[in-house]
Amino acid sequence: MRMKTLWLTLSILSTGATGLIYEYILSTVSSYILGNSIEQFSITIAVMLLFMGLGGYFQKKLSDKNLVEKFITVELSISLLGSLLVITVYLAYIHLENFYLVYYLLASITGLLIGLEIPIVLRINEKYQKSLKENLSLIYSADFLGAFIGALVWVYLLLKYFSIIQIGYIVSSVNLLIAFITFIIFKRNLKRNVLIIIVSISIFILNVLGFTFSKKIEAYLQKSMFKDPVIYHKRTNYQDITITKNVKNGELRLYINGNLQFCSTDERLYHELLVHPPIALLNELKNVLVLGGGDGLAVRELLKYGNINITLVDLDKGMIEIAKEKPLSILNENAFYNKNVKVINEDAFIYLDKLIKSKKNFDLVIVDFPDPSNINLAKLYSLEFYRKIYKILNFNGIVSIQATSPYFASKTYLCIEKTLKMAGFNTLKYHYDIPSFGDWGFILAYRGRKDLIENKLKNFSLKILDTYFLTDELFKASLIFPKNWLKYSEKDIKVNTIFNPVIIKYYNEENRFDW
Repeated sequence: MRMKTLWLTLSILSTGATGLIYEYILSTVSSYILGNSIEQFSITIAVMLLFMGLGGYFQKKLSDKNLVEKFITVELSISLLGSLLVITVYLAYIHLENFYLVYYLLASITGLLIGLEIPIVLRINEKYQKSLKENLSLIYSADFLGAFIGALVWVYLLLKYFSIIQIGYIVSSVNLLIAFITFIIFKRNLKRNVLIIIVSISIFILNVLGFTFSKKIEAYLQKSMFKDPVIYHKRTNYQDITITKNVKNGELRLYINGNLQFCSTDERLYHELLVHPPIALLNELKNVLVLGGGDGLAVRELLKYGNINITLVDLDKGMIEIAKEKPLSILNENAFYNKNVKVINEDAFIYLDKLIKSKKNFDLVIVDFPDPSNINLAKLYSLEFYRKIYKILNFNGIVSIQATSPYFASKTYLCIEKTLKMAGFNTLKYHYDIPSFGDWGFILAYRGRKDLIENKLKNFSLKILDTYFLTDELFKASLIFPKNWLKYSEKDIKVNTIFNPVIIKYYNEENRFDW
């Protein structure tokens, strides 16, 4: 009796862990595909919790007969679903228009099955633990403890050492093991022994084959998701990085979490617009701070100015390592091997505090982060962040910021500008059509007198001739915005802060149409 109660408690401890991890798996996959991790995690977990509740409610329809078999059936069903979960989501995204229907159907079924586990085990354990208080305390405390263990395993083991597809097979195998041990302990009370054994062996074979060939499965899914062949893929501690290469023209494209970051045929236009105009307006250039830009392409442009000190801050060491290798090292011209370039792998938001404390100032700050699609990125477009930059910028210094599309994401673009103004900066807007992205916007922010910059603009001249696309005339043209191009006035826009990250709302509303 005690052994059966002990096992039922341990099984719920294990299912508490696997249940939470399935929530994480689905949320993570949807974040990779759709971005906006907070929204994906929030909605996915909410849907699963809803159906867990429904599972707990509808378990009352199950008779008391063969409860152990029913528990084993639930575990085998979850195990089978877990094996196929990640692959099914990716295939649905690639091939079906109704991706959301499939995704939330999977989340609902998974949640429903998980919701059946605790009530069924409680009912089984009634035979061995007569005290309701003891029964409830054992099972529920085991479930919550299991969830805690599951979170630790997810963060410190699974994410670090396995791909998301491999994680699915690993967690599925835990549910399969629970079903198998339950079968061994209770087999005298079971009627469908042969069927349970056949299904268990089938799922075991599926998991072994799936895990063994997971790299090939990932390669197939990656190939299906991108129009060009994938030549490099790596999941770092912070993001999923993919590089593709066009067979016909050799064009390279870099994607982070499925979102295009640059295309080799026109990235020089983007980076020349980001780097060279502010330098043309500076009186002096000695110390430069680059925030983001882990691909090294902005640093490549800065190194054209000779003996200057460049500090680049990028959270993801994995991105820097990729940029040091071919093919990116060819594009960035081995920028990270230059002795004048110092790389800091820290959160830029936190590192700025260290710079303020050290009283180190910069003539130029290049801000080249991905678009503000989630809370982690939104803080790098916040009032608090820009105020920190203000403190480490020399009085006549300039900040150059990539600011999304002023046409397709007008609210986001204007929010960045308004937030910069609130931080104490004067601003200068400009934009240009980047073929890979469409109309793209930049903002220069500076502390000095506005009339001095305006005078320099009248006689604008690049300080180097070694540009691929950019000319004096092109930059002057980029300062002109067509009538009604920016669709909103400043009064319609709020300032982005850490406590009210409105930029996420703006960006994701404007990004619905996949511009």
